[in-house]
Amino acid sequence: MLSGCTVSSLAARFAFFPPEPATYAVRKDEACGGGGRLVASGVPRDAAVDVLLVDTRKGSKVVAFYLRNPAARLTVLYSHGNAADLGQLYDLFVQLKVNLKVNLMGYDYSGYGASTGKPSEENTYADIEAVYQCLETEYGISQEDLILYGQSVGSGPTLHLASRLPRLRGVVLHSAILSGLRVVCHVNFTFCFDIYKNVKKIKKVKSPVLVIHGTDDDVVNWSHGNELWKLAREPYDPLWIKGGGHCNLELYPDFIRHLSKFIREMENITTKTRLKKIRQSLQPAPKKVHHRASTGTTTTFTTNCCCRIRVRKPSCRCPGCNLSCGCCSGLMSCFSSRLFKCSTCFSSCSCRGCFKCPTCFSFSCSCCRSCLKCPTFKCCCCGSCRDEQ
Repeated sequence: MLSGCTVSSLAARFAFFPPEPATYAVRKDEACGGGGRLVASGVPRDAAVDVLLVDTRKGSKVVAFYLRNPAARLTVLYSHGNAADLGQLYDLFVQLKVNLKVNLMGYDYSGYGASTGKPSEENTYADIEAVYQCLETEYGISQEDLILYGQSVGSGPTLHLASRLPRLRGVVLHSAILSGLRVVCHVNFTFCFDIYKNVKKIKKVKSPVLVIHGTDDDVVNWSHGNELWKLAREPYDPLWIKGGGHCNLELYPDFIRHLSKFIREMENITTKTRLKKIRQSLQPAPKKVHHRASTGTTTTFTTNCCCRIRVRKPSCRCPGCNLSCGCCSGLMSCFSSRLFKCSTCFSSCSCRGCFKCPTCFSFSCSCCRSCLKCPTFKCCCCGSCRDEQ
């Protein structure tokens, strides 16, 4: 029998398909005026594009492209799908930067493109964490101004990071997966050897989530996107592209239109509004207070009692306890919390059914009856009513 770790490593071999050879290479620009900055061969040269090598906690060096837009208010951190690298995605990045009016950071996973290391689930988590730290330290971009974008297998590292950033501006899941095993098997359980358990991590994301999926996706079934949208804590209006496949959704006009709408709405959400929503989601729902009334041996509940007193089940020695409230004319039971002392005779009341009138705030006493001021209350022991005020 194979152990969980062995099965997990086998699953990783089938999950990652880096393009071979890579469609680009990274080198230092030693030409006059280059200053030794990194450039990528195989992609157009652009002064608004930074080529970076980012060190990860797993020891890899991942390549990242940062595309600047002077009109941008938000930044998109893009995690691409399988069998692709930055060289193939460069033109798409430029289009997204221009049409969405955002800064865009794209990166290659360990073992993809010119990035070092080997592709694995844990390495992709380390990769996106390192790139996010680079955005913070090198470009001063905080999570409040960041939108995470995950396509296909890129939804794994995207939701991993999103579940750890409570003040994130938003998340986009493009042809996302519920988990690695659910792509190839129709299972309803999460096994220990499964990879990219998005079905669990989506519940921890506190920011708005936009799900985009094609109805004719033959690689990752549409049901994956639909289930992720249902599980999101703050789901945004999804985009189901009729007839869309797995790798061609960008060609549909609704794609950029709906994505632009999402970006604009996220720009208008202030940090104060986001924090307020988070606090409201963490507060427990208020409990309804019911007021109990008793008639003999039958106990009922009433919610329209004007005196707003919550009473207990009668524990008076008199079996025929029948106290009438002058405020709402409803029947109320006796308090049995403790014995009160009469303000006149200073003796403990022998009636265990002493109560406080919500109108005159005085106690009834069966000892001397001199402390009863409200004529609408009766003592459950003697059954007499004090007439004088």
